[in-house]
Amino acid sequence: SPWRPAFLLLLGPGPAGGRRRPTFSTSCARCSKNRRLRQKRVISERKLTRYFVDHRKVRVVGGQGGGGGHSFYSEPRKQFGGPDGGNGGDGGHVILKADRQMKSLSSVLPFYQGFHGERGGSKNCYGANGACTYVKVPVGTLVKEDGEVVADLTQHGEEYVAAYGGAGGKGNRFFLSNEDRAPTLFTPGEPGQERVLHLELKTTAHAGLVGFPNAGKSSLLRAISNAKPAVAAYPFTTLNPHVGVVRYQDYEQVAVADIPGLIKGAHQNRGLGMAFLRHIERCRFLLYVVDLSLPQPWIQLQDLKYELEQYKKGLSERPHVVIGNKIDLAQSRINLPLLKEQIDGRVIALSALTGDNLEELLVHLRELYDTYVKTEQSRGQSPVKW
Repeated sequence: SPWRPAFLLLLGPGPAGGRRRPTFSTSCARCSKNRRLRQKRVISERKLTRYFVDHRKVRVVGGQGGGGGHSFYSEPRKQFGGPDGGNGGDGGHVILKADRQMKSLSSVLPFYQGFHGERGGSKNCYGANGACTYVKVPVGTLVKEDGEVVADLTQHGEEYVAAYGGAGGKGNRFFLSNEDRAPTLFTPGEPGQERVLHLELKTTAHAGLVGFPNAGKSSLLRAISNAKPAVAAYPFTTLNPHVGVVRYQDYEQVAVADIPGLIKGAHQNRGLGMAFLRHIERCRFLLYVVDLSLPQPWIQLQDLKYELEQYKKGLSERPHVVIGNKIDLAQSRINLPLLKEQIDGRVIALSALTGDNLEELLVHLRELYDTYVKTEQSRGQSPVKW
C-alpha cells in the first residue's frame, strides 16, 4: 500500500527478515518515551501569603533633552545656504497615573527614567520628543516629597507629573542673526528633573475589619473571601494589611481590608501606630471585631472607637456593624447577651473558625455596600468598584 502510518516508516528489517520495534515514535503511545512530569515543589503557607505593599520610595528622573543640530545647507549652485541645524527634542516626562485595576504598590519599581529626546538634524529637522513614561499606581495613592503631600490620586485616570523632561537644545539655525550669518553655536539638551518621592497607599477597600490583636480578623477574612492571611493556633498579630474580595452571584464584589490589630494609644503612634490607621480612613464602612471569649467584650468596642475618634474626628461614626467572634466557645455564649445589653446597634455573633452564622454577615455586608452605592450615586459621584 502506498500509504503507511508515520511510525511504520521507522521500522527496519530485522535480523530474521521480520520487523524491529521502532526506536522512537511520536504517534504511538506504547512506543513513545516515558517522560515523567516533575512534581511541583511544596511551598509553605507563609510564602504563599500575599499582602499588598502600601508604601514605596521611588526615584524618578526625567528624560534628557536632545542636543541641537549643527550643519550648513549646501548643494550645487548653492554652496552657502546658511545654517540649517534643527532644535533637539524634549525629554519625556515620568507620570504617575491612577488605575483602578492596580490594587497594590508591589509592582512599582524603585527607579524610573524618562526617554531621552533625539538630536536635531540637518535641513531644519527637529529631533523627536522623548515618550512619556507612565507609572500605574492604585487609586488612593498619596505622593509625598520631603514629608509634604504633593499629590493625592483619588480618581481613576488622574495623573501627576512626577519628573519633567529636559528641554531640547538649540540648533545653530536658532542663532542666525544679521550680525552672525554663519553661526556655529549650538546648545546641548538640558537634563531632566530628578526627584525622590514617597508613595503611600490609603486602602480604598469598602469595608475595614477593626479590632485588637488576636480578635480573629485574619481568620474571618479567610472565611469570607479569597485572601490568605497567615493564621496560627498561638497568639500573634498581623503586621501587613490584607485585602480580600467577597464575590456575590450578581458579580458584585465587596473589598474587605484586614487592618493590623490596634492597641491602646495607637493614635499616639504606639505599636503599629498611625502607619495603619490611615487605611481605616478611606474605608466606606467598618466591621468592629470583638473577642466574645474575653470578659466585658463591650470594653473592646469602646476602646476601638476611642482610638479612631482620636485619630480623626467622626471616623468612629461611619456605618458599621459589631461582630462578636468565637461564638463556638462556651464563655462567648455567656458574654453575648451581656454585649447586646451594652450596645444599641446590631451585633452579629459568629465563629470564623467553624463558619457558624457567616451567612448573616455576608447578607448584612451586602446591605452596607448597596447603601454606600446609592449614597454615592445620589451625590453624583461614581462608587469605588473592584
